[in-house]
Formats: sequence, C-alpha cells, structure tokens
Amino acid sequence: MNRLFSLLLLIVSLPVIAQAQSSVPKPIVIKNVNIIPMTLDNKVIENATVVIEGNKIVSINKPAPSSAKVIDGKGKWLIPGLIDMHIHGLADIDFGKKYPTKGATLFADNQDVMTPYVATGVTTIFDLNARVENFGQRNEIIKGKIIGPRMAMAALIEGEDGNGRIATTPSDGRQSVRMAKAEGYEFIKVYSRLNIETYKAIIDEAFLQGMKVIGHIPNDFEGKVEGAFVPHFDMVAHAEEFFKQTDDLSEKKAQYFAKLCKDNGTWLTPTLIVNESIAEQYRSLDSIRNVEGFKYAIPLMQNKWITSNQYNKASSPQKIAGNEKRIEFNKRLVKAFKEADVPIVAGTDAGTSGIVWGFSLHDEIALLVEAGLTPEEALISATRLPATWLGIADKIGTIEEGKFADLVLLDANPLTDIYNTRKIAGVFFNGRWIDKATIIKMLSDLEKRNTIKTEKDDWSKRKDY
Repeated sequence: MNRLFSLLLLIVSLPVIAQAQSSVPKPIVIKNVNIIPMTLDNKVIENATVVIEGNKIVSINKPAPSSAKVIDGKGKWLIPGLIDMHIHGLADIDFGKKYPTKGATLFADNQDVMTPYVATGVTTIFDLNARVENFGQRNEIIKGKIIGPRMAMAALIEGEDGNGRIATTPSDGRQSVRMAKAEGYEFIKVYSRLNIETYKAIIDEAFLQGMKVIGHIPNDFEGKVEGAFVPHFDMVAHAEEFFKQTDDLSEKKAQYFAKLCKDNGTWLTPTLIVNESIAEQYRSLDSIRNVEGFKYAIPLMQNKWITSNQYNKASSPQKIAGNEKRIEFNKRLVKAFKEADVPIVAGTDAGTSGIVWGFSLHDEIALLVEAGLTPEEALISATRLPATWLGIADKIGTIEEGKFADLVLLDANPLTDIYNTRKIAGVFFNGRWIDKATIIKMLSDLEKRNTIKTEKDDWSKRKDY
C-alpha cells in the first residue's frame, strides 16, 4: 500500500464531498489577476483568467463559462494556499467539563479552532503530535461541516520519562510505528528522550511501513551527532536541534550541519518564530497580549500563555543571552542550508506559548527572508516544497490546471515585499471562496465568543492538565 495512501485518499475524496454540498456549484472565474504559480520556473502570469469548477482549477487563460461567478482580480496577486509544516492542533473539547467555572463554558468549537487558518490563507497543516480527536476534526472538514485546512498527521514517539507513545527498546519502537500506521497516521515524529538503538529501529520500521520521519535529534547523540543521520531520517523539526549539539556557533559549524543533512537527504523546518517569540516572552508578558491573532486563540490557551507562562517565569539574564545566541545561530543555519541546497520548509510550532495558529506562518515566512532567503524562496518553502515532502505535489502547492483550488488572493505583490502575504483579499479553501468581508466577520464573531468564554480559573493552580 502506498505510504501516503490515507492522506491521498482524503484529498481524492474531497471532490465528491464538494458535490454533495451543492447540487450544481457555480463555476468561479478570477479575471485580470497576476498569478505567482510557484512552479519550477515560477514565471508570473499577468492579467490572467482562472476558472474554478467544484474544487479544481480547470483552466488558466482559456474562455470562461458565461454562468460563472466573477471575481475581479485586477491589481491583485494569486498564490497557492500556504502550508504550515509544524503545528500542534487543538481538538473539539469541552474544557468546561474538566474545569468547571462560575458561569463560563470553555468549549473549543472546531470551527473556532480552524478560523485563524481560514483568515490567514493556511490551507494545509502538518500536526506533529496528532491525537485521535484530530481524526474526527479532519472528518468534519472533509464532510464540509466546517471550513478548515487539509491535515497531515504524525504520531509522536518518545523515550523514557516522556509523554504519549513511549518506546525504550528497538522492539517497542517498531511496534509503536506499526500501531501508528494501523491507526491511520501518515508520518512518524521522533523525540528527544529516545535512546540511540530505539531511534534507529523506529526510523527503519517507518521506512518499511512507508512512513516518512520528522523530529528532534535525541539527546543521546550529544557529541556524536553524525550518528543521528541515518537513512530515512527525513526532516529535522527545528534549527535549534543543531544549536543543542554544539558550543561552536561558527559559520563553519553551520556549514558542517548543512552538509550532514545534504548527504543524508534530510530536510529542515527551522521554526525561527519560536525563539524570536521566547525572547519577547522572557522580557514581558505584553509580548503575548499584543501578538497578532492572540484574541482569536481559544480562551483556555490565552489564559495559559498569560498565567502560566514557562518562559516568563523562568526568565534570567543568562537565559535571555543564551536565547539570543540561539536566534543568531538559527539564522546562520538557514543561510548555510540554503547555500548547501538543502530544502527548507516553513513551520511554526503553532500551539507553543505565544505562537498563534495561522498568523504565525506569516511571521515565519518573513523571518526566513530576514535570515537570507529571497521572498520567492520563502514562498516556495510554504507552498511547493511542503507539498513535495508530503507526497502530494501533484494535488497542491502550485497553481496549475487540474490541481485543487487552494488559493490566496493578495492585494499586493509578495515577491517585492514579503509582508504583502498578510494583505489578503480572499481565500479559496478546496474551491470554496471566502472573501475579505466574510473573513472579517468570522474573526469578529470569534473574538466576541472568546470574550464571553473568558477563563475565570487561574491556570497556574491546575495540577491535572
């Protein structure tokens, strides 16, 4: 069976579902739009006509049906839907049952969880510690009950004293992979406390099961990091994984790490935004309150990030200085990986304190440009390359005839200023058009619900979550 069968099955099934939602969906035509296709040559198609029928792009610069709904794209720019390659998602949970409050219901409605992605044009996400609840969430999206991104899901496997799936022997590791495969996960994430032999067994078994591996470099490889780069260790989940392995923060060392990845065929998700956010949280909690999108996170998470902020509570001059070194080395790594032609994909670690789902991907893309990528390369890292790594580049990641209509319409050109990715005029989620006015209303309604559901308990007093 194809190693990505379940993910491909999800995507292939969507056209049928779209038809079930609407008996005869009207074609949509975008006229006079500038297309940034994100293909290999990525030649901008100016003043183009794009026709969407159902959830597919059926034609570019061909006659449009007279019955089509027309969207004026004059002066606007069309890019593929964005892909966040490192998130930790929330599921449909009534927190009020677990933590009863005085008149407050802390229900994390699935549409509320997904709305920040819709508002920011993030049409695909990769959850690196997915849970069974996320399968139900994904099914709701497939059935059209809620609007949300396509979801790829990895099962996390940890070593001794960890949480979740624990494997302390090679046999346990192999069995954990087989169980994850049987449960429907498409990918495996390896974590920090795995011992060396178990780590290697997990990666080998994942390959046998047709599952790619992403994750941390286990702590046991300290001082011998070369040993972590075994065949089929497909992606390192953070640039800071390399920072943890050395006291030598030189450009030469960054180039050495890049060569290790290049020789092994291992990609990188830098997650630069994490340490940038930590730096702000070390200094002040105002950085959390003022972060873009904070008011759209569910109240429970808002409360946790403010009342039980691990970074702010543990702040010290030494930690601030150490994190600044990490930030600088992460940028050095991005530059070295680019020069070594190691593929870099955009991921945010959304769900970590202060990293808001959807909004943070635009921060990450901008940080990749600051670290040395061109705007075009940064956009590729959030579109074509992630689709390639996930094994679905024939379906999404570029704007081409026959591909799914996961698209973002921008008011300005992101190739001249990467911050223009935030100037969203509308989005297509699987062919469904959501204009700016609708996005504004969705966010406004979400903010109001979040205000009503304000958490009254002190998160820091909880011992059972």
